[in-house]
Amino acid sequence: MTYVVTQACCNDATCVAVCPVNCIHPTPDEAQYQRTEMLYIDPAACIDCGACADVCPVDAIVPDSDLTPEAEIYKDLNAAYFLGNPTVSGPSEVPAEPVVAAPRPGPLRVAIVGSGPSAFYAAEELLTRRDVDVDVSMFERLPVAGGLVRFGVAPDHQTTKAVERVFSRTAGRNGFRAFLGVEIGRDISVDELLDHHHAVIYASGASDDRKLGIPGEDLPGSFAAREFVAWYNGHPDSAGRTFDLSGRRAVVIGNGNVALDVARILACDPDRLVPGDIAEHALDALRHSTIEEIVVLGRRGPEHAAFTTPELIALGALQEVEVSVHGGFDASADASIKLRTLADYARRSPRPGRRKITLRFHGTPVEILGDCHVEGLRIASTRMDGSEEDLEASLVLRSVGYRGAPVPGLPFDSQRGTVPNVAGRVVDPVDERPVPGVYVAGWIKRGPTGVIGTNRYCAAETVDALVADHQRALLPQPSRPGDELAEAVQSRCPESFGFDGWKRIDRYERIEGRRRGRARQKLVEVGAMLAVARGAETSQYLPQ
Repeated sequence: MTYVVTQACCNDATCVAVCPVNCIHPTPDEAQYQRTEMLYIDPAACIDCGACADVCPVDAIVPDSDLTPEAEIYKDLNAAYFLGNPTVSGPSEVPAEPVVAAPRPGPLRVAIVGSGPSAFYAAEELLTRRDVDVDVSMFERLPVAGGLVRFGVAPDHQTTKAVERVFSRTAGRNGFRAFLGVEIGRDISVDELLDHHHAVIYASGASDDRKLGIPGEDLPGSFAAREFVAWYNGHPDSAGRTFDLSGRRAVVIGNGNVALDVARILACDPDRLVPGDIAEHALDALRHSTIEEIVVLGRRGPEHAAFTTPELIALGALQEVEVSVHGGFDASADASIKLRTLADYARRSPRPGRRKITLRFHGTPVEILGDCHVEGLRIASTRMDGSEEDLEASLVLRSVGYRGAPVPGLPFDSQRGTVPNVAGRVVDPVDERPVPGVYVAGWIKRGPTGVIGTNRYCAAETVDALVADHQRALLPQPSRPGDELAEAVQSRCPESFGFDGWKRIDRYERIEGRRRGRARQKLVEVGAMLAVARGAETSQYLPQ
């Protein structure tokens, strides 16, 4: 028997560290790690000890004997990785004990801006180090924590969301405190934050999106996929939005995982979404949707599709949805599992009466058509003929990439949508010298690439740089005491609260969710979140 990594893999790589025979790859120190879709277990080297399954934060690792028929393909997927990427499995070297620096007066005080995966991984790295004493203060503008996990991961991917358990453990460590409902740059300035800390790590993610730059892009009915994802995931900033689902066809431009998520949510039976944590307003709108077909449009061919193999396989599990490939597609027996899966979808016989997801390649958007509302999309072929076609559609969602937004008081690279940095150290764009005490982690550091677990090693790199600067006495000394900042927050943001308030919100949502047969019943209005955090009555905010 061997263990198998399945589609829920978040690339956290905790499993890599505990494997006694080094059979889980790619490891974070291998070049493929930054590009990998998931982690894989070498079936020839696995000794069936189960250590990896015990530590997996999202329960993605199971014995091959426990695989469901739908998940059997992951056994082949794990084995196939090692055919294309031969590596040596065997006992790993025991890492050397860290060198403990000489004691310094008082703890290292670090502020972290943001509460998503990169923020919590950075906090965990700091608070578990043995070579430095650290106090961490986390600042989040919303009354709820989680970032990408809460507002980005699809509501029917609850196993992936289980990584929240790791973050809760971090929040319970000595030396951690949180300020929820506090916006840096508005309530507290960048300079003021640094006045109270030795260093500040900005882990604010990517809250903006890339544009297509084509006519009609701003018509009603044309949106960024980011906006749609925020809406169905219950982001407070999107709670009042509406999306017109009364047409016959929607087009999603782009073919990454977000594009497939959006297409799946639009196409699947809303009852399938009930057990998850989709926002109630989105669930109600989807129940009344008349959309029959969702076209997922990619500029290049199938071999260049950005979606991962697990996400593609998951589409085939939707019995109520017809998945097809526009124009057909075939793949050789020795092609990748992704291409063979596409070929299988292309060969399927049409089943009437089902919603349809059409994967379309070799097409680029030229213009979004319509006068007062989206009526269609003009597509140009990227093949030799360059022919154009008008496709009727009432909803167009562009899924062509997230991008970071400027942080007031920090340098910003408008081309890349990131804060200029070297290994997490923010640098002045003029002379490229590090800005003392200022660091970045996550998407605002490297751009919107990787999956949740990628942020763990991105954050570790930043923390290593920060601690090295501290030990070399390169960090500025705080000019004001930390308690004074807490007093300023209380006076300027009287409705802000700490992690205890977030735990009350989390507990309430889970209890209310269980009552309704759901993973959680999300609060989507700030007023309701504040009420629960204070232990007040919330019935006025909840659907009956």
